[in-house]
Amino acid sequence: MSVFRSRPALRWLVPSAAAVVVIGGGAAAGTIVASADPSLPERSAAQLLVDVQGAKIDGLSGTIVESADLGLGALGNLAQSSGDLTALLGGSNTARVWYAGETKARVALIGTQGETDVIRNGSDVYVWKSTEKTASHLTIPAGSESKHQQLSELPSTPQEAAAAALAAIDPTTTVSTTGAAKVAGRDAYELVLSPKDTGSLIGQVRLAIDAEKHIPLRVDVYAKNATSPAVRVAFQQISFAVPDDEQFVFKAPPGTKVNEGSAADIEKAHADAVEKATTEKPQLATAGPTLIGKGWTTIVSAKLPKTDGSAESSQAAGLIGALPAVSGSWGKGNLFAGTLFSVLLTDDGRVFAGAVTPEKLYEAAAAK
Repeated sequence: MSVFRSRPALRWLVPSAAAVVVIGGGAAAGTIVASADPSLPERSAAQLLVDVQGAKIDGLSGTIVESADLGLGALGNLAQSSGDLTALLGGSNTARVWYAGETKARVALIGTQGETDVIRNGSDVYVWKSTEKTASHLTIPAGSESKHQQLSELPSTPQEAAAAALAAIDPTTTVSTTGAAKVAGRDAYELVLSPKDTGSLIGQVRLAIDAEKHIPLRVDVYAKNATSPAVRVAFQQISFAVPDDEQFVFKAPPGTKVNEGSAADIEKAHADAVEKATTEKPQLATAGPTLIGKGWTTIVSAKLPKTDGSAESSQAAGLIGALPAVSGSWGKGNLFAGTLFSVLLTDDGRVFAGAVTPEKLYEAAAAK
C-alpha cells in the first residue's frame, strides 16, 4: 500500500498544527545530492521526493513521540493539562501505532492520566478511553469509505505530515539535503524544505526519510533562525513486520461500558455539534474564512462573532484583551505572536492568522 494514497486510522496522531505548518510551501527539487554516509548511496533531492511518493509498506508498528513548543505560553500549558487531543499543541506526547493494511490500524495515545485507543479492524472501529472506562463501537457500512472520511481526517503521522508538505511542491520553496541521519536506529536521508518568502515564520521543514523503506521517520518544523525544532514528530522505535491480527481485536477491560453506534451516528452527531456550536457557543469566526496569498505565507481572514454576554463570550473577550495591543493604518486590535504563527484580532471584529510575521498581517488588514 502507498502511505500517501490511503488514509488509515493511524493518521490522527500528529497535531493538526504541524500539518498546517508544513502544508504551506512547495519545492523545486533541483539536482542537489545528499552527502550521505559512506554506507548509503547518494540520492538527489528529486530522487528522494520520488522515493517518498512511491513508498509502499505492508505493515509496521512502533512508538512515535511528538513534541511542540509553539510559543503559546499559558495557552499551551492549558492545552497540555486538558488531557485530550489539544494536548498535542504543547509539551511532549507518546503514542504506539500498529498498521497491517488499509482496514487494520491501531493508535494508542498514552498520557500521564490514562490512555486513548482507536482501533480499526475491517468495518469495526473502537474508541476506548481508560479514564472514562467507556468504549464506542462503530460499524462502517460497506461501500461508505469515501462518504465517511471523518473517521480518518485527523492529525497526521510523520508519513502524512510529510505528504502534506510534498503535495504542495512549487517554486516558492528551496529544497536541499543535509546528508544522512539515524532515526529509531535506522539509516535515513534528510530532505530540507525552506520557504523563499522572508515573510514566513517557518525557517525550514526537515524530513528524515528511511533509506530502505522510503517513508518519513521524522518530521521537524523549525521557526526562522531557530536551532531546535518547534514541532517534532518522530518514530522512537519502528518495525516493518506485519503486526499480528490479535493487535486489532478489541477486548473491553472489566468494568468498561461499550456504546454501540455506526458511521451514520457519527455523521448525525457531527451535524448536531455544528448546529449547537452555531446557535449556543461563541465562535472564533462567524463567516467563512478567506484565504489571502498563497504558499508558505497564506493568511486566513474571517469575521469575529458579536459578543452575546455569555460566560464563554466574556472569557474569550478576556483572553483577547490580555494580548498586546497594537495599531496601524488598519485600525486597532490585539496581537498574538507565536513561534510559528501570528494572529491579529482587530477592534472592528476581524481576525487574520498565518505562519507569517505580524507585519504581513498588518498589510492584509490594511488592504481589506
